[in-house]
Amino acid sequence: MINKKRLIKLTRSLIRINSENPPGNEARMAVFVKNYLENLGLRPKIHEFKKRRSNVMAVLKGKNTKRSLLITPHLDTVPAGKNWHFGPFTGKIYQGKIYGLGATDCKGNLACALEVINSIIEDRAILDYNLVFAATADEESGSGLGLIPLLNKKIIKPDAAVILDSDDFSIIITQKGLIHLKVGIQGKKAHGAYPWRGINAIDIALNILKEIKAYKFVTPVCRGSGCAYRKYLKPSTVNIGTIKGGDKVNVVADWCEFELDFRFLPGESAKEILKDIRGIIRKHTKNFKIEIEGIQKPYWINESHRLVEYLTRSMRKMRISSKIKGSEGATVISFFQDKGIPAIATGFGCEGCCHVADEYVKIDNLYKGSKVLEEFLKNYKPPR
Repeated sequence: MINKKRLIKLTRSLIRINSENPPGNEARMAVFVKNYLENLGLRPKIHEFKKRRSNVMAVLKGKNTKRSLLITPHLDTVPAGKNWHFGPFTGKIYQGKIYGLGATDCKGNLACALEVINSIIEDRAILDYNLVFAATADEESGSGLGLIPLLNKKIIKPDAAVILDSDDFSIIITQKGLIHLKVGIQGKKAHGAYPWRGINAIDIALNILKEIKAYKFVTPVCRGSGCAYRKYLKPSTVNIGTIKGGDKVNVVADWCEFELDFRFLPGESAKEILKDIRGIIRKHTKNFKIEIEGIQKPYWINESHRLVEYLTRSMRKMRISSKIKGSEGATVISFFQDKGIPAIATGFGCEGCCHVADEYVKIDNLYKGSKVLEEFLKNYKPPR
């Protein structure tokens, strides 16, 4: 049975451990979680791909040890920043909420997962599968020291996954793909009083950006259930994130650099988008360089998948209205698709509270979320 007082105490204890990223140091969090799981009789392990960038993994054995389900929250937070009314590492309780850095993203979800494992063991319940738990590092900076190497090195290789990193009981089944790139334009320096003697890289960049802002994404024609993701996602977008160039006001700028953020739908191709962008730039200059800073594929899982079905059923039993959604931003869901692992995301934080001062989570969300997660894990049936 979920113990509410224990859950509140656990959430506050996790918030009090600083795991800001950057600079990035999840070691204290990992040791705390490891000790907690050891006290439950499990044999957790810490995996590091860089010193003090710690991931914790444990397995709760089930009836069918050939089948496994992963639940995974993350250990790190963004930097606290300023303008907090309640200290970011106090875990202050006020009006039914717990305040602190990571309360919603993602220490409240981590606390729910640990409490549920505790409750399952106390109840002596035996799941129909091995429950794999992985609390990961570096999620806030791309997961290069966390989930990605855990998957690539096959340290975790579940049959299915539930990412615990969402808000208000949402069930995330689809998300946009991502391309981050940097473009450098080379011009020719000259005196600012004689601009015709130079080639202004900023002028070239402005013309390129005007055309890129008008870029039309090509979405393949699809029919039936294959297009269902469209009701959960807005159209594809491009954002100019940064721009800088030139050395002085009275000098023709011989360089300009800008960064672009593309978010694109399932069915659209990162390769084709990049090909089109190169074509646009070449129309304006031959002296350019493109640096790809990151690519993530879009993701889609059918809303009738058993993960969605069982989680929806569990929420309904707890009298919570499930909300199937898409994610405009990039989450770790997409890392699973290259491994052929079906995945969804859910969580019990509060919408609008991620990455803000006075971040909080509702105690009621934590309690109900833990009950939903326990119900789901106890009743989930993996495919035979």
